This record gives sequence, structure tokens and C-alpha cells, in this order.
Amino acid sequence: MVKILMHGCSGHMGRVIAALAEGDPEIEITAGVDPAGSKSADFPVYRSVEEFGQKGKEEVDVAVDFSTAAAADELLAYCARTQTPCVLCTTGLSEAQLAGAEEAAKSTAILRSANMSLGINLFIKLLKEAAGVLAEAGFDIEIVEKHHNRKLDAPSGTALALADSMNEELGNAYHYVYDRSGRRQKRDEKEIGISAVRGGTIVGDHDVIFAGEDEVITFTHTAYSRNIFAKGAVEAAKYLKGKPAGMYDMSDVINRG
Repeated sequence: MVKILMHGCSGHMGRVIAALAEGDPEIEITAGVDPAGSKSADFPVYRSVEEFGQKGKEEVDVAVDFSTAAAADELLAYCARTQTPCVLCTTGLSEAQLAGAEEAAKSTAILRSANMSLGINLFIKLLKEAAGVLAEAGFDIEIVEKHHNRKLDAPSGTALALADSMNEELGNAYHYVYDRSGRRQKRDEKEIGISAVRGGTIVGDHDVIFAGEDEVITFTHTAYSRNIFAKGAVEAAKYLKGKPAGMYDMSDVINRG
């Protein structure tokens, strides 16, 4: 049994994880933290990590964080001080906060990943293997990502993570091209093209295209809801319990077997 402190328990992802916990005999949310509180949670909810540290009597094996960047520092400080492992899912952390996560990882296990989906992280593993074979054979690499019309950033962080993983496998010999409209020249063989589509309510589609002479191989991942990130976070919490201090990511969860 993995006992979880749900940081950001009243948010959408916190509620999804709470619902998953009800049907999973391997995990239990023993306490939650959220400034908004909660009237419907089946576990005690504290207004802050500090309040939990002072008043909370519940046992906790792992903290799972789906809150806001502003709340991350207090949680990381608590986890480092109490040596509580933490699955850090909140996005938008500053460089200083990322450095703080690295510092906390000297005292406890911290797991952070650009994308918490198990599927995406297996996708990355497969792409690295494919890139190692196909790029050597002269295949061009293109990424097309599609998201809803409210998404502010482009390209997506996941698209960049896909590109980075393949580039790392290829000795970081490639550069990224995001827009070809301003130039008239043939494609560089050492480029990875990344294109962004924004429309409707698309949760997240990522296509990675390997285009060679007379054949094209396309890898596709489609997200139908954000619940996939909650499922990944739960699996990460199971993995992180009892792990020694250090920085982990979802590739460790994927490769645990």
C-alpha cells in the first residue's frame, strides 16, 4: 500500500487521482493539501503544507503534486526536510525552482517528467530506438503536434521532449526548424522539423514522421483526456516509494521491469 499526500487535491487532476485511488487497492490518499480546502474529500484536507506539517498525523509514503508553481517551493522544502519522496507534476516551474528540485533530490527521491503519461514515455523509448536506425539510413524526421485552441505555447513541451530524446540518441547533431515560410532552400538533412496545429478541443496529438526514399514510417500518440497524466502520476508514486534520494523521471518507471 502506498500512502499519498495529494498536493492540490481540489484541482481537476487531484480529484481524478482521488477517484483512481478509490479503485486501486495499492494506493490510498491519506491527506490532501489545497488552499481552497475541500468539502467532499474522503481524507483530511489542510490549507498548506506548513499546516499539514504542524497538525497532520496521517502517515505518508509519497507526495504527489498537481498544484501551481507558486506552491512548489514549500512542498519541496517539506519533502527535503522530512525525506518524503515527491512526484512533481506541476508545470511552469522557473529555473530557480528546477534548481530547488535538484537540491531537494539530494535529500529525498524526486520524480519530475515533461509528460506524466505512461504512453508518451514508452513512445519516447520507441522513438529513440527508431531514430538510431532510421536517421543513419537517411530518413528525415518531422514532428507534427496538435492541441486545442486555448493552448498558449507552441510547440508543445511534449513535442520538444520527443525531439530532444531523438536528438540525444543521435549525438545532438540535429537542430530544430519551426517555420519554413521565411526561407527558400532545400531541407537540411540534420534538421528536425516541428509543426504546431491549434484548433477545437484536441487534447493532444503527436505524430513523428520518418520519411525516407520510397517509404514513410509514422509514430502516433493520441491523448483523449488529461486523465492519462493522473494515471501516470499514480504509477510514479508506486515506483517512488522507498527509493533512495535522487532525481528520477518517467523513463525510470517505464524501465522498472
